[in-house]
Amino acid sequence: MSEARSSGVSVSVVRRTSTSDSEQDFQSQSPSSDDRKVRRREKNRVAAQRSRKKQTQKADRLHEEYESLEQENASLKKEIGNLTEEVKHLSEVLRTHEQICPLLLCPMNLIAMPRATDATTASCLPR
Repeated sequence: MSEARSSGVSVSVVRRTSTSDSEQDFQSQSPSSDDRKVRRREKNRVAAQRSRKKQTQKADRLHEEYESLEQENASLKKEIGNLTEEVKHLSEVLRTHEQICPLLLCPMNLIAMPRATDATTASCLPR
C-alpha cells in the first residue's frame, strides 16, 4: 500500500495482485464444491433440454389439432353448401307442386273441418 498526499489529504492506494477476485474465489473453493457445481449445471442443462422438448411436442400437437380442425371446418362448410342447395331444390319442387296439387286447389280445403278422411281426400282428386 502506498500513500499519496494532495492538498493536505492523505489517500491510500491499494494495489491488487495479479489474480482477479473470481480467480481467488475459484482457487479457494474445494474440489467437492466444483463437482457439485458441475453436477448442478449438468442437471440444469438436461432439465432445459427436457423443457424445450416438451414445448416442441406441445407445439406439434397444437399444430396437428389446428390442421384437423381446419379440415373439419372445410368439410362442414361443404356440407352446409350441399344442404343449402338441397333446401333451394326442395323449395322449388314444393312451389311447383303447390301450383298443381289438387288438395291445395280443392274448395273443400278452405272450409274449417276436422282432420281429412280418405273419402274427403278422394273427392278432391281428379277422376
